[in-house]
Amino acid sequence: MTQIYGTIGPACKEQTVLEAMFRAGMTGIRLNLSHCDLADIAAQISAFHAAAEAAGIHPQLVVDTQGPELRIGALELPVFLENGMLVSLGETGIPIPAVVAEALEDDCEVLLDDGRISLRVTSAQRGEATVFRGGTLTGHKSIKLPGKDIRLPVLTERDIKNLRQAAKYGVTGLLQPFVRSEKDLLELRRLLNENGAGHLQVFAKIETMEGVDNLPHILPYADVIVIARGDLGNDMPLWQLPAVQKRIANTCRAAGKPFIVVTQMLASMEHAAVPTRAEVSDIFNAVADGAWGVMLTGETAVGQYPAEAIRYLSNTAAEACRWLGAQ
Repeated sequence: MTQIYGTIGPACKEQTVLEAMFRAGMTGIRLNLSHCDLADIAAQISAFHAAAEAAGIHPQLVVDTQGPELRIGALELPVFLENGMLVSLGETGIPIPAVVAEALEDDCEVLLDDGRISLRVTSAQRGEATVFRGGTLTGHKSIKLPGKDIRLPVLTERDIKNLRQAAKYGVTGLLQPFVRSEKDLLELRRLLNENGAGHLQVFAKIETMEGVDNLPHILPYADVIVIARGDLGNDMPLWQLPAVQKRIANTCRAAGKPFIVVTQMLASMEHAAVPTRAEVSDIFNAVADGAWGVMLTGETAVGQYPAEAIRYLSNTAAEACRWLGAQ
């Protein structure tokens, strides 16, 4: 049976919606701790557990840590970035981490929100950039400088604080961003054990080509591999991503290691009641390639049709399993 994950957020915070998602096939949910702490959303977590009990499901609750993932700071209101616009990167404009500001160089590219928005630095000294590919930007979105190797600690102090509360809130697993080598997971396992969270399943997110190349060494220290196509797709020309996804799937399958595929699986369903044909084909092919699980993010967190999105994800995965069984 394919594991079916949603992501909790404003669109599915009510128990009735979560129960409908479970009844549509959901087996677990992701909680993104980049924007909040476990205690901040205790009511939503309680609703999640109550919904699972009502639906007769023993659910998985996996948390996505901030870890070494780079994100912009808070924005009071969404900002529309128009092509050709000159923007400031820093306190007076788009707030960026200090380590990113230090790495800026003239003419380097800056990718925001999983690459949806692209900037080109015109003056690193003044922190100015021109919008190359625009869009609407909200706070706490990802930021990446392609080709720059910016290293951060495996877990932040806030991550550790949350992990100390994991058992209290029924957390079963941890999604660890930007796993590049086995050293990252060895350090993570040490910190989990030291902070009372050694029971958590470790989901290693592969988001760079360094992680892809080191995958054989990463496998023994991960419970599940995550093909995290958002940032992974920023590490190469996008048309190369399908082959890299196949490569990771083949490596995991040969080693008998479960893997999960995430990012934009039903992106159109944030606003549409029916997905595209390409999206259901993507889900089908991921499961046909051996995926242990598939996951939705914005589709359930902020989308207009969270339960219906889960139904399409679950039914398409089941159809792929039936097809596999008939081969």
